[in-house]
Amino acid sequence: MAAGVLLLVVVNFACFSGHLVSGERSFSIDYKNNCFLKDGEPFQYISGSIHYSRIPRYYWKDRLMKMYMTGLNAIQVYVPWNFHEPVQGVQNFTGDRDLEHFLDLANRTGLLVILRPGPYICAEWEMGGLPAWLLQKPNIILRSADTDYVQAVSNWLAVLLPKMKPWLYINGGNIITVQVENEYGSYFACDYNYMRHLQTLFRFFLGEDTVLFTTDGNTDKEMTCGTLEGLYATVDFGTDTNITEAFKRQRRFEPRGPLVNSEFYTGWLDHWGDPHAVVDAQKVSRVLGEMLTMGANINMYMFEGGTNFGYWNGADHDTRFRSVVTSYDYDAPLSEAGDPTEKLLAIRDVIKQFRNIPSGPMPPATPKFAYGFVTLKKVGNVSNLLNTISPFGPVKSQYPLTFEDIKQYYGYVLYRTTLPRDLSEPTPLISPLNGVHDRAYVSVNGVFLGLLQRDTMLVMNVTGRQGDTVDILIENMGRVNFGSKINDYKAREQSPGLLSDLILGKDVLKDWEIYPLDIDGAIAGGWPHSDSWKTSPAPREPSAGPSFYMGTLQPNGLSWDTFLKLNEWTKGQVWINGMNLGRYWPARGPQQTLYVPGPLLSTTLPNNITVLELEGAPAHLRVLFMDRPQLNATVEKS
Repeated sequence: MAAGVLLLVVVNFACFSGHLVSGERSFSIDYKNNCFLKDGEPFQYISGSIHYSRIPRYYWKDRLMKMYMTGLNAIQVYVPWNFHEPVQGVQNFTGDRDLEHFLDLANRTGLLVILRPGPYICAEWEMGGLPAWLLQKPNIILRSADTDYVQAVSNWLAVLLPKMKPWLYINGGNIITVQVENEYGSYFACDYNYMRHLQTLFRFFLGEDTVLFTTDGNTDKEMTCGTLEGLYATVDFGTDTNITEAFKRQRRFEPRGPLVNSEFYTGWLDHWGDPHAVVDAQKVSRVLGEMLTMGANINMYMFEGGTNFGYWNGADHDTRFRSVVTSYDYDAPLSEAGDPTEKLLAIRDVIKQFRNIPSGPMPPATPKFAYGFVTLKKVGNVSNLLNTISPFGPVKSQYPLTFEDIKQYYGYVLYRTTLPRDLSEPTPLISPLNGVHDRAYVSVNGVFLGLLQRDTMLVMNVTGRQGDTVDILIENMGRVNFGSKINDYKAREQSPGLLSDLILGKDVLKDWEIYPLDIDGAIAGGWPHSDSWKTSPAPREPSAGPSFYMGTLQPNGLSWDTFLKLNEWTKGQVWINGMNLGRYWPARGPQQTLYVPGPLLSTTLPNNITVLELEGAPAHLRVLFMDRPQLNATVEKS
């Protein structure tokens, strides 16, 4: 063991008992002895990240119990602002958004909580948890002391933090520490006034005795811009980092107090078109053991990742736009479906060496079932269904408007205009300022001609006659969740939709009808499986371009977890019994199956399947329900 490591071991095991009035609960930092104190006694947490927003409420207790039985004594929880306030001023804390119920389940299970309420969380979540309605303010500077942004943040935290105060450990709950912002040192703004404002808000609503902390990456720049006096500075790093050097860096910013790795990476995320990420279990367990030997407090990110249901996946934009896949399995110790893995067992074996873990067996994997094939039938093309999926009709504008302009923050919008002249020869349709965010499906008179894609496909050819209808369906594939691009507003570059004029040959396309598509609302209302729709004429065979398909999975008395595979389908979105399972893109990979939680399925009624295929369905129109996932099969490089 290196001398530097030995010093850290000695320093951290120097922690000794303090004094506490009988019955009083406390959680604090002992700077003299370099540790946390819980009820006056030295305390080391071994935690794992779990995102309630990525797991159906039905399974919260199952996942928490498995974490507890692994030997964890704490969990780390993000609060996604946009998950709770998708519409400005209207908050939702019910059902799958019932944060307090989740905290209560953790408390009853015996797990303490490290709360990360943002307001920005990253998390590979849509826009890093910030609500898209913030972008309606022109030139707003996110994650800064910008007046509009700070006002919105203050309003949100005035709702959230009072709900959290009773759950603080010192008030009888289970929240031991609270993070302020998230990895702020990774952001270009480096605005200390913003961080001071957050600190003031957190202190006002949570009290002076709450342990507030920051988390930043393992570099001097990140630690410099992300830390603030009065907020305990912690660091994050994975298995390939020199542990001694990383904790030395924390020590430069926090000379005294406990060593903390707030995000020890057990795995990593996937992007469409990239190889499936895997982190070796032996590496994870070895480095975990080394950190625990040093007396460090550790949170494993992720312990269970879950699923980016609906439109909640984020995206990266370093050199090009890369969208995060639907699965957030993360190669974590608990799988996307909450199943214990070999990595979990290896971690449990390490934890056993440092603390007594609960006796008894590990709860088993949830039951899975291969329900088999279901054949779908075509409902119709998107262009022909606008009366149903865009019930309020179009917004008319001479030039394109963004999603935010028309308050359609997620999903899909159809832009319609006409050809200004005859085009007998193929004529280039150009997105000159990379203005398609993020993917455009182009049809003329209902015939699918091709697509434009952000950063990679900026030109395609069009033919037709003057007056022909041009339909451009825009897909928002998730807003950037990390880095400076979430704040690049001069060209409004980071907002999905059509952000610049489209040029067709020498003509600028004008006079648009813009249809916000409320597909989720229509499906929640029973479409297209309602009786009135079933009596409609039989639809045509599959064809290229954005179209809807429907089918039913007949009940068999089971509601077990399953995995939906859309073999030879191209790209799109799936709903089952009204729930948006997320995006599929098997042609791009690596993810090939979508997780279907068992409680979603009916044991007695037909289970309704609705598919929006954006490019082209296979002739067989079949989908397959399997009893295991396929997350590692990259087919086509982006």
